[in-house]
Amino acid sequence: MSTPESPITSTPVLRTTLVWSAVVTAALAVVGAVVGFLVAGTNGLFSALAGVVLAALFLGVTGVSILIANRWFGDPLYVPVFFGIVLGGWLLKFVVFIVVLLVLRGQSWIEPTEFFVAIVAGVVASLVIDVIVLTRMRIPTVSVDLPTTSEDDAAPGAEASGDDEERRA
Repeated sequence: MSTPESPITSTPVLRTTLVWSAVVTAALAVVGAVVGFLVAGTNGLFSALAGVVLAALFLGVTGVSILIANRWFGDPLYVPVFFGIVLGGWLLKFVVFIVVLLVLRGQSWIEPTEFFVAIVAGVVASLVIDVIVLTRMRIPTVSVDLPTTSEDDAAPGAEASGDDEERRA
């Protein structure tokens, strides 16, 4: 049983972005863990993993909140519900991000350099994925049937013969 296609053109873009982001996050976690371990031991490993996971979670919240908000498409309250969910998700993400940074700031197992590099690598990877997906997706820009011409389209008083040359002479 297949699910009906969403009338919202951003849905396939966001789904593709989330899938590719999950794949790249897994790769960044492996690379970050190995590099973090080689540079700073187990503290570097856990710092890099925490940075990658934190970046992935917080970057994914926006896409997921838009996908959830798109479920109200067609409802008379779609616009306020959409912006309420998306902005609420953004505010929640902002507050939680600050709290997590304040909690992790004093932890002995956090290596600040590895943590920072992992977060930046996650953000840059997410931006690259967004650009690639958006440039490669085929999104319809017009989804209406255009009217065709008929005999009734002629201007009033115009001849239907099309002898424009004779009229000009």
